[in-house]
Amino acid sequence: MAWFVLILSGILEAVWATALGRSEGFTRLVPSVVFGVALVVSMAGLAYAMRGLPVGTAYAVWVGIGASLTVLYAMATGAEPVSPAKVVFLLVIIGGVVGLKTAA
Repeated sequence: MAWFVLILSGILEAVWATALGRSEGFTRLVPSVVFGVALVVSMAGLAYAMRGLPVGTAYAVWVGIGASLTVLYAMATGAEPVSPAKVVFLLVIIGGVVGLKTAA
């Protein structure tokens, strides 16, 4: 259950990071609200997952999922350019997350 919650929390990290960028310094209401809700739920899920997983592993997986999905979404929407180097480094991050999961 801790891994499931951690993965969902990592996805919500990407949601709040993207919403933060779209809030334009908290001047737009809807992205600001999405940011706040996703942040609280994501952090609560991380805290819950850390009750059953090592802190370092849980945090690294949470950040890795959130960072990877944030960049992938930005590339998919055209907000960030795609390059072969970025794809390789994203695969390295994802490989690290999978490695931490299988080694835990």
